[in-house]
Amino acid sequence: MEPPRRQLPFYVIGHKNPDTDAICSAIGNAALLRATGEPNAVAARCGEVPARTAWVLEKAGIETPPLVSDVRTSAGLICRRDVVQVSPTDTFLVAYRRMLASGVRCVPVVGDDGSVQGILRYLDLLELLVPGDGSGLQARTVNVSLGKIATTLQAESVGAEMPPPDVEEELVLLVGASSQSTVDRRLKQAAKEGNVSNFFVICGDRPVVQHYAIENGARALLVTGGNGVESSLRDMARKRGVVILMCNQDTASCSTLIRCSRTVRHVMETTYSTVPEDEPVSRVRKGLASLEQDLFPVIDHHGEMIGVLSKSDLIDPPRTRLALVDHNEFAQAVTGVEECEIVEVIDHHRLAGDLVSREPIRFLNEPVGSTSTLVARKFRHRYLEPDKGTALCLCAGIIADTLCLTSPTTTELDHEMLGWLSGLADIDPASFKEEFFAVGSLLATGTADSILNADRKEFVDEGAKVTIAQVEELGLQGFEPRREELEKALKALAADNAYELAVLVVTDIAEHHSVVLAAGNPRYVANLPYARIDASLYDAPGVVSRKKQIFPAVCQALRKSG
Repeated sequence: MEPPRRQLPFYVIGHKNPDTDAICSAIGNAALLRATGEPNAVAARCGEVPARTAWVLEKAGIETPPLVSDVRTSAGLICRRDVVQVSPTDTFLVAYRRMLASGVRCVPVVGDDGSVQGILRYLDLLELLVPGDGSGLQARTVNVSLGKIATTLQAESVGAEMPPPDVEEELVLLVGASSQSTVDRRLKQAAKEGNVSNFFVICGDRPVVQHYAIENGARALLVTGGNGVESSLRDMARKRGVVILMCNQDTASCSTLIRCSRTVRHVMETTYSTVPEDEPVSRVRKGLASLEQDLFPVIDHHGEMIGVLSKSDLIDPPRTRLALVDHNEFAQAVTGVEECEIVEVIDHHRLAGDLVSREPIRFLNEPVGSTSTLVARKFRHRYLEPDKGTALCLCAGIIADTLCLTSPTTTELDHEMLGWLSGLADIDPASFKEEFFAVGSLLATGTADSILNADRKEFVDEGAKVTIAQVEELGLQGFEPRREELEKALKALAADNAYELAVLVVTDIAEHHSVVLAAGNPRYVANLPYARIDASLYDAPGVVSRKKQIFPAVCQALRKSG
């Protein structure tokens, strides 16, 4: 039977450095998926929430989607959590019964504090019963607690006081099956050698042998077969400090069960490898391939075991499921997307060609102004209506990406869906646009890093790696005071990421006017098809759309330089 595992997540997620459309279309599509048979679909994000998007979420009464920076299946996600385990102080019998009942041949040994202290294999238990070298003396000598023996045998103690149950002693087993004189001679020899106090004498209904054991000062006497011990011998045992145990099993069975009373800490493997819970399975597989260990404890950040993995668990592990919105390129996607199961893509950008899947998927890509438009239409096609908060989010996605239907990317479908959604959300799109774009100016309050990464996408075209960042402002007056700082940060971004061309576009959404700051290969920078202000800055009146205007211009610069 397959051990239970955690349910792997199903994330609906936009691109890195998400904008309003990426986050709002993820929220909308997750709601639609939950309403149409995917109850585990959760909207997520792989970047910080822009101030304007945060304002939208607050206005809509919708919680910020969780930040997911890596979607690779981790050891913690696929490990078996219902773990059969033993304690270092558990006896052979306890460990054996647990392993037998569960059908496992290897278990972790876990201390009271939750930390893993060793690995116990079925073969290690056999080592307890049959020592590796087979020597007679080793077979007769055991390290064991008298309390554990009493528990295993369900024995009654009638002699000297029992030691604490966790105190282990080295005991020499002497089965009193020989003649009385032989037993007496063996005990006297032990007394002469000074180790009779380590002897554990086992006998049945043999009062004389019982007497010899107590008289010579053995550590303990075990009387088997349900036989008793005379009161005079009990008194003598108490005076001489000899523990007496009485049990119902026969002598042969008791000899085996005593060895079963030893604790597993003596034979557990203490040299072993563990796996951090957040370690990606792809990395775990490589790291464990050459190891002979059978079972691998999975450890959390506190050092406690949360589950276990075996090598067979890594052969074809389950994968995190993803629905991608507002992008279809791995370069723009969350880290680990290549190792996930992509089940759906909804986008309005160009096709990059690096998206692959094992099975056929739902793929919706249309030249409209916003991904939120496509999500809204999916609701309409299913005769469903998003709730008021979700409708408001989808409105915001359309308004943000189309500049409230004034961008050159705007289509008739954008008009239609915004009209429908604004009724459900009970908003006036024009008023909403004014409030939305009035929220915090990045140029006025943001760091250079936040300005460059608030809405930035990475592309590969003509073999060149490029990135385009865009910020939208009500006016361009805030750019010049920060020009030098932003140019320095843009050059560092290009150098650190080996971009052939890095572009920052600052757009005045009221006047439909942009300035373009560029860094990278001077040949590419020089070939940007805009009015050049100086070596790195261009004036671009009428330019507002990264998808339809800026990206084609960047591609033109790359081809012209080639």
